[in-house]
Amino acid sequence: MRDPSGRLLRLLSLLQTPREWSGAELGDRLGVTARTIRRDVDRLRELGYPVHATHGNTGGYRLTAGAAMPPLVLDDDEAIAMAIGLRTAAAGAVTGIEDTSLRALAKLEQVLPHRLRQRVAALTEAAVPLPPQDAAPPAADPGVLALLAAACVTREKVRFAYTAAAGRETRRFAQPHRLVAAGRRWYLVAYDEDRAAWRTFRADRITGPHRTGVRGPERELPGGADAATWAMDTLAGGSGTIRARLLLHLPADQAAAHVTAWQGVLEPVDDRTCLLHTRSDSLRFLAYRVTLLTVDYTLLDPPELAGHLATIATRATRAIRPFTEP
Repeated sequence: MRDPSGRLLRLLSLLQTPREWSGAELGDRLGVTARTIRRDVDRLRELGYPVHATHGNTGGYRLTAGAAMPPLVLDDDEAIAMAIGLRTAAAGAVTGIEDTSLRALAKLEQVLPHRLRQRVAALTEAAVPLPPQDAAPPAADPGVLALLAAACVTREKVRFAYTAAAGRETRRFAQPHRLVAAGRRWYLVAYDEDRAAWRTFRADRITGPHRTGVRGPERELPGGADAATWAMDTLAGGSGTIRARLLLHLPADQAAAHVTAWQGVLEPVDDRTCLLHTRSDSLRFLAYRVTLLTVDYTLLDPPELAGHLATIATRATRAIRPFTEP
């Protein structure tokens, strides 16, 4: 690569990947000698990029954290992902960073090439968020999220107060596993040490967390599930004070193709039907969730849900009346 400026940007892009590069590997990628790589690394250091070098047969170069944040080099996919993430944050998924996200997004979109701005716009228009369970769900505190995220990485146990949906506050001692974002809400998947069981906590209900300095063992969720799947199964089948059961007129293996983890948990009944278990804190939202089912079903309980489903059905019937009446 003859263009020194272009080569320097390409070198920086390689070093920003989370791995260590040998001088020979970088030279092969850029078509230059190891000596030229050393000179380019020195130039990056002069520009403020903290490039760390280790010597020996297994040594190499990698970019480390420095005292100040230098400019980043992003490829197309990384820039698109960052723009969409900033738009999501600006919508208020985490309280306190909306304005900061908007400022960062404005800077990013100012320098995005036209082709990338079009892709970001298309993806934003195509993304349909799940409806919130209430008009203004509380957002998580960014300080709490940062502490929990650090504890997840280091497997450090934490203590915190947790307020349940009914308002009862308990003290918890847990080993955080992963943070999961669902719409405007964040959830912590953690191993509850006092109860010797896995639990999913709403992050906005966690207060006063502090790290204990005690590290726990590496843990895997039951059945080898990933944190997102575990959280969604928990939220669909075990979160909320209102429980509903529906009889789906399909066997469980076929119904699984139509029912997401967000909608509920399936239980086989026979070779023709299965049960759907789901919960929520709101009958109105529960009715909305049920109407999204694409299979035939019968409501078993609670009877109070029938009125909300009837209201939705009546409203839909009125809406299509001009097209159905002779």
